[in-house]
Amino acid sequence: PSIVVFLNKTDQVDDEELLELVELEVRETLNQYEFPGDEIPVSSGSALLALEALIENPQIGENENNWVKKIYDLMDSVDKYIPLPDRETDKPFLMAVENVVSITGRGTVATGRVERGCLSVGETVEIVGLQNT
Repeated sequence: PSIVVFLNKTDQVDDEELLELVELEVRETLNQYEFPGDEIPVSSGSALLALEALIENPQIGENENNWVKKIYDLMDSVDKYIPLPDRETDKPFLMAVENVVSITGRGTVATGRVERGCLSVGETVEIVGLQNT
């Protein structure tokens, strides 16, 4: 398994040494669980302050706000260290239904995990259950 770490709420910590200590503790914990703690990317920032900056200015650039940049750095780490899963898009669509909810004004919505295949808008699907309906 692959993992990246994001230390959130760093805006609430004034002591840079404390953040470094937390990062070291996280790396030690990763090592205890047989992850390569010294190799795993650890990012830090404030998701809330990044979100607030983006709400205030949705067109903000990556380098215009330090908190937004930290989220971009996190996503760069995810892109680099988390491999894309192998997807069997050449096989027929199969989705295990995990939950069914009724949404007012929309109807019944089934949610689940796509195991293989893909769908296009307007494509017909067959719902297979354990009982005849």
